[in-house]
Amino acid sequence: MTDLASSAPHIHAASHYEDLRDWGAQPEPLAGASHSTGRLLFKGPGNVPETGIWVCTPGRWRICVPRDEFCHFVAGRARYTATTGEVTEVRAGTCVLFPAGYAGEAEVIETIRNIYMLA
Repeated sequence: MTDLASSAPHIHAASHYEDLRDWGAQPEPLAGASHSTGRLLFKGPGNVPETGIWVCTPGRWRICVPRDEFCHFVAGRARYTATTGEVTEVRAGTCVLFPAGYAGEAEVIETIRNIYMLA
């Protein structure tokens, strides 16, 4: 069940929800051909906040996070390597807050599904 027009927009069973939209290839690929699909749950005035579901296939690309982004990974496996060399491994059940300005590389090892919120 989905009610995106509700005063409290919601998606039931978000970890398995399949009514996703094509969001295209990941920009700046370094390896593979990662492709994204997703579903926007809510976008506020000036695009703040933004929340939804993001699914991405394997590959590696450069990443730069423009705003604080909270991610709850509900499927798959990935590795984020900051420009400082710090590595963050994620898998189903991992929650991560990428602060605004986080930069480095993202590598999806097994297709990931992420419930996200940009603030």
